[in-house]
Amino acid sequence: MIESKNSKRVLLKNGLIIDPFNNKEFFSDILIRNGKIDSIKKSIKPEKDYEVIDCEGLVITHGFCDIHVHFREPGREDKENLESGSYAAIAGGFTQVCTMPNTNPVIDSPESIYFIISKSKNLPIDIFPIGAISKNQEGEKLTEMLLMKDNGAIAFSDDGSPIQNSQFMRLALTYAKMIDSPIINHAEDIALRNEGVMNAGSNSNNLGLKGNPNSAEAIMVYRDLLLASQLKSKIHIPHVSTKESVNLIKNFKKGNAHISAEVTPHHIYFDDSSINSSNYNTNLKVAPPIRSKKDCKALIEGLKNETIDCIATDHAPHTIEEKETTFNDAAFGMIGLESCFAAVNKILVKQNKMPLLSLIQKLSTNPRKIMGIESDLFKQGSNAQITIFDPDIKWIFSQDSVYSKSINSPFLNEELVGKVKFVFSKNRIFFL
Repeated sequence: MIESKNSKRVLLKNGLIIDPFNNKEFFSDILIRNGKIDSIKKSIKPEKDYEVIDCEGLVITHGFCDIHVHFREPGREDKENLESGSYAAIAGGFTQVCTMPNTNPVIDSPESIYFIISKSKNLPIDIFPIGAISKNQEGEKLTEMLLMKDNGAIAFSDDGSPIQNSQFMRLALTYAKMIDSPIINHAEDIALRNEGVMNAGSNSNNLGLKGNPNSAEAIMVYRDLLLASQLKSKIHIPHVSTKESVNLIKNFKKGNAHISAEVTPHHIYFDDSSINSSNYNTNLKVAPPIRSKKDCKALIEGLKNETIDCIATDHAPHTIEEKETTFNDAAFGMIGLESCFAAVNKILVKQNKMPLLSLIQKLSTNPRKIMGIESDLFKQGSNAQITIFDPDIKWIFSQDSVYSKSINSPFLNEELVGKVKFVFSKNRIFFL
């Protein structure tokens, strides 16, 4: 159960502050007054009406930002809605998210963007809607991008429906450049995917499941990067899953500041051997698929050497009926907000020696920069968006940890490392 309250003056004492924007780590106190950063000093003496939170042994940092979530509203509120998704985000330490447009109906008009903005106004986090590139995500007619941006669209994507027509992709990139917005294309050649349900390889052959090869992603990544580079348009590559894609992004990024990319927690935590004949775990059926150990290693290295800019969950809730079926028939996707930090902290910081500061940048500063969201969150007078966590505690992720309406998570019963304890967002303190 998440508890919250509104306090006029809150004093955070004795914590390690990690400031990912200014690349600093230091011990200090933070005074929050009326929901804004009042002061950050070595020692602030508490006064009578202060609410004091002792952060000894904890890390105080920017609220996390997830630029790839599915909150299913409008149309599939039985899976998730804006409110339940917001509390799942808070549970994971996220104070801002960007929602994908593949809802029912699709978010493909200025009016639908306004719907998301207005309905999320009083929710505990900031929600930035991503608008569709094409009407009804059919890849044929461009949406009214300028009007959608004027109403609050933060970027444009046909996520879940890869744009196959290269000329249409070129047109989308050209128009998005005129309004200075990123294009996000689900990088997959559907002909090469060939209805594959997991990574193509010896494991898929042994399990008798149709495989989706690395080339299905890499070819589309190459096309999108080539077009964007020629046009000097902003392109963001979502949920990168293959070694080939990492190498392509690394090469195209040289001297090109318009390219960015994300990796999900599940693509670095699991590999295709996690799907086996004893479980056929449908919670591991995702698009793109969980890849090989070789790919997993390349994604981790890509995050460590800054080829990959950020971590995004691709939080994709589904009903029990859609997941508790055969692997072939199960829906693609898993939830990921609540488990994100503890999973990536375990893999990247504890097992692969990434500095904690670097991880926090990939969860906060970098995604905000990609989307053009203010990222200097410790600046005096800024609205307090703060996540406080224990970086070392080990715990079991269980159904009690889930605040989404759906429970389709392969992290259930996994031992994770690091736990969010407090979140400040929209003038409220959330106790986890």
